[in-house]
Amino acid sequence: MNGAVPLQNGDTVLLPERIADLTGLGELGVAGELLAAFLGAFIIANLMLAMTGVAGPWAKRKITAAFTDRIAVNHLGPAGIFIIVADAVRLLSKENIIPENADRPAYDLAPIVIAGSALLGFAVIPMGSGIHLADPEVGLAFVFAVAGIASIGLIMAGYASGNKYSMLGGLRAVAQNIAYEIPLVVTGMSVVLFAGSLRMSEIVAVQTETTLFTIPGLEWAVPAWFALVNPFAFVLFLIANFAEVGRNPFDMPEAPAELIAGYQTEYSSVYFVLVYLGEFLHIFLGGAIIATIFLGGPAGPGPAELGIVWFLLKIWAVFLLTQWLRSAIPRVRIDQLIEIGWKGLLVLSFANLALTAAIVGVIA
Repeated sequence: MNGAVPLQNGDTVLLPERIADLTGLGELGVAGELLAAFLGAFIIANLMLAMTGVAGPWAKRKITAAFTDRIAVNHLGPAGIFIIVADAVRLLSKENIIPENADRPAYDLAPIVIAGSALLGFAVIPMGSGIHLADPEVGLAFVFAVAGIASIGLIMAGYASGNKYSMLGGLRAVAQNIAYEIPLVVTGMSVVLFAGSLRMSEIVAVQTETTLFTIPGLEWAVPAWFALVNPFAFVLFLIANFAEVGRNPFDMPEAPAELIAGYQTEYSSVYFVLVYLGEFLHIFLGGAIIATIFLGGPAGPGPAELGIVWFLLKIWAVFLLTQWLRSAIPRVRIDQLIEIGWKGLLVLSFANLALTAAIVGVIA
């Protein structure tokens, strides 16, 4: 069921170790280990960037068109798939216009912070099939911490643009992230109570090595994925995650009807590409966290080599859900958004944590 490769001590064989063994870099000492780690990071980063390149220009348009009964891109290549290349050439060839009142270098660094914080989070995500860059004991805390760095990038983009609409978008982004990041983390801690560890590989192992129940007659065991063990926490985490990544109905930081494009209003050319990539990278990072702590990570039917396939399918399922909500649910007002976070999700997340602690205490 599990796509990771377990060792006798319960750890996993990490991707840099596999690369070092296959290429002989391990014989070069520390320099070889650093090069293997760089190559592993390069592989994972390019995998995520490739998925983002498909999701932003093409998949988002096709999914939205399907839900709203419209025709999406269809002229460039089969099913319009070459719009990815066309958009890349169009955006990267445009002039990079810097506002006269921009506060540099904060204006220049903001897109890098937004995109880079998401890529950092994938470092501790076990993707299966041996694709796992690092496995620290505080993996879940690490991924929450680096994902939160995006808030700094958003306020940098809003403030440094020298535009009131951008500034309002940045302030909204920070207020929204604070309101929903606390319920997100608290709900995640309820999973830690069940798993007994912050290490991502152990959270996956607990879900895949434990059976919730067996269906009589079919001899099919239902795994104890935490989405099935505690569906209330799963729904809370989903809602908080949608708000954290700024998707409908919680896309207030860039509300086009009110703020033009919010914090990204003054960005163009390659800077806009980085901001846009960062937005979708955070959607996929949110999907990766959900898949890891609630859906068994890379676990799925078939051999362990298919782990990466199941993991990516789960991420894309979360992405599909975000686009479904984008087409189906209207945007809430900013006061409603903050009220839902502080008066609704925060209270419910602490109630879920207390109930989970009580249940775990009784079982233990």
